[in-house]
Amino acid sequence: MTGRPAGGMERRDFLRLAATTAMAPVLGACGAEGDAAASGRSGAAGDAGAGELTAEAARAAGWAGYDEAVVIDALAGPIQFNIPQEALPLRAEALDAVRESGITALNLTVNARPEEGATALETTTAKMAAWRDEVDAHPETFLLVRPVGAIGGAKSAGRLGLVFGLQDGVPFEDDLERLADFHAAGLRIVQPTYNVRNRLGSGSLVSEDEGLTELGRWAVARMDELGILLDLSHCGPRTTVDGLRASAGPASITHSGCNAVYRHPRSKDDETLRLMADRGGVLGVYLMPFLNPAGAPTAADVIRHVEHALNVCGEDHVGIGSDQGIVPLDVSGDFPTRFEAVSRQRAAAGIAAPREDTVPYVPELNHHRRLETIPAMMASRGHSSAVIDKVLGANLLRLFSEVWT
Repeated sequence: MTGRPAGGMERRDFLRLAATTAMAPVLGACGAEGDAAASGRSGAAGDAGAGELTAEAARAAGWAGYDEAVVIDALAGPIQFNIPQEALPLRAEALDAVRESGITALNLTVNARPEEGATALETTTAKMAAWRDEVDAHPETFLLVRPVGAIGGAKSAGRLGLVFGLQDGVPFEDDLERLADFHAAGLRIVQPTYNVRNRLGSGSLVSEDEGLTELGRWAVARMDELGILLDLSHCGPRTTVDGLRASAGPASITHSGCNAVYRHPRSKDDETLRLMADRGGVLGVYLMPFLNPAGAPTAADVIRHVEHALNVCGEDHVGIGSDQGIVPLDVSGDFPTRFEAVSRQRAAAGIAAPREDTVPYVPELNHHRRLETIPAMMASRGHSSAVIDKVLGANLLRLFSEVWT
């Protein structure tokens, strides 16, 4: 569908306005001062302004609008998944962290790589079933998100909405009709490729990105038909652009960063980010070592990428995709040994990105209320409540409402 509604407004802008209006009771108000200064801020990225908070001070202060906001993490999990530290079923301590996090919903990765004696389809199906079992076992804590309205229901009930997502197309690449089966089972977000090449396209670590294949284009078309959000986070540069142009609606980059701030294969160029925004998509900024050139990334590094994305994409197209578990990473005890073992496994499989030898977290944000600390830091730098509310989740909620059926 193309064309403009009455008044000459672009269809994407019209849909965004309609979705925002429809969700207004769910989104809530963050204060008149935020509405009056919708995108205003003081200071430049990386500059310390008067009253700017450190991450420690921001954690202690919190953000006044956090408990009322719809908070969506564009890529996360209740427990750690980059460096697994516990497995299902969830322990009481993990459930407590989830309930106290203030997060309304998150994009949960449910695909799994093939194992000896099991295909990617089989391991992924088993992982989805395991998470559905967790939802059934803890209905007071979790809600499986299918229609977008379930996110509002999760907020009202104080539950965490789980959005099933795939970070690789391998489980369905040899039979696109599996997408319909996955959708029926709750799948709502799909990434065609991980870091390497598959039958759909090229990942971010492929030296010569040949773009989406013909099968990849068919897959995107099928996702459009089903109402599955296209995610291009781990795709190579050309495959990312091909995906943005192939999708009939807006697409996402749920967990990435800005190459203009620090160049990394997992981050995106400004031109790509603008194309994503022009088509209505949202970038989720990750909390990974890919944000800076050396050492552990800092909360200030996160803010630099967020602010650059706001400048390039606009306030309607930026969010947070932490790529973290809600339960903090425990780096004590034998963690260094286990981390090195996982790093060796990923390197041997050819899927390890540069800087993966650095622990994959932001130490200052290694707590279950990290998504309250980030807006507190933004507020101290002059970002309005309205902009912060969008970055926390309103932008993703709008995106989901445009794509999901």
